[in-house]
Amino acid sequence: MQAHWFDRVLRWRDRLVASPRFQRWASSFPPTRRIARRNAGALFDLCAGFVYSQVLAACVRLKLFDRLWDGPLTADVLAGQCDLPPDAMRRLLAAAEALGLVAQRAGGRYGLAMLGAALHGNPGIAAMVEHHAMLYADLRDPVALLRGEHERTELSRYWGYAANESPGGLDDSRVAGYTALMSASQGLIADDILSAYDFSRHRCLLDVGGGDGAFLIAAAARVPALRLKLFDLPAVAKCASARFAASGLAGRAEIHSGSFLSDPLPAGADLITLNRILLDHDDATVLALLRAVRRAIPEDGVLLVAEIMSGIGGSRAVSDAYFGFYLLAMGRGRPRSLDEIRALLGQAGFVRIRPLATRRPLLTNLVAARPG
Repeated sequence: MQAHWFDRVLRWRDRLVASPRFQRWASSFPPTRRIARRNAGALFDLCAGFVYSQVLAACVRLKLFDRLWDGPLTADVLAGQCDLPPDAMRRLLAAAEALGLVAQRAGGRYGLAMLGAALHGNPGIAAMVEHHAMLYADLRDPVALLRGEHERTELSRYWGYAANESPGGLDDSRVAGYTALMSASQGLIADDILSAYDFSRHRCLLDVGGGDGAFLIAAAARVPALRLKLFDLPAVAKCASARFAASGLAGRAEIHSGSFLSDPLPAGADLITLNRILLDHDDATVLALLRAVRRAIPEDGVLLVAEIMSGIGGSRAVSDAYFGFYLLAMGRGRPRSLDEIRALLGQAGFVRIRPLATRRPLLTNLVAARPG
């Protein structure tokens, strides 16, 4: 009864907000003017978001932020460097300035704004911007994507294991691209995970689905005494072997290849990490993986699950909008809430399940669990 009453209140509100007459009044009445203008701006940003992202893509492809890193330049100089007509460069710079990526300086020059400087310092973001060309192709008709009318999407082809019943048999050409992308985007996430939990209390770390070893390399630098193990598909594990050798960790890191869908995880680690793994899979696969971890982990061990989680305040646009549709285009997986992850961990035999605060929940959330 109470919910029905509240629904009627919201219905009245919706009709009021939808009224052009009310919109005109609210945008001119001093107490409501700021709210009305902010909402109007937010609505337009939703409509124009694709254009904004393409402005960013143009800046990345033209290496605009790299070119401005050493100091401001004029539009004419940048036009020559980027092989663009001067008028086109001025148009791009005006758009980038409006989005907070660059800023005008004295003498008709342009330099980096704070967002542009942050982008330059995080090459993983540039890699994701380039990667989004495939996502945008899959989202060309979002209703067809929701209805499952695409036979194969660009993202399902890119993530070779997503539509492969035997991912262990993938060759180097099918894993090289996504392995490099995951490695490039690992820096900020690894730092946040390593800052949220004390890895030094453990003897040995196993990173399941550890890619080319980027996370383990970061952990090795933070905790010099920590022994390292990596488990991933055979073709991916080869990439890790080369990277460990180049980092001087060949004698400290063990590499185990296989598929967690069919092969047992290596024993001997008292800390196991699943870093951006669960959201790529359906519930049955996730439960099978968590049970495999439970079999491999000692009674005094800890499992850390690092994920973008659904329903977390301040990051819902990333989890439920961005990753919700990204994983739909990829062909499987979904962001899960903390309660859903708790339930799956409990079914797999884990207890003392607790979330850990991370510095940037927008990038990753963290859950620690112990075997029961």
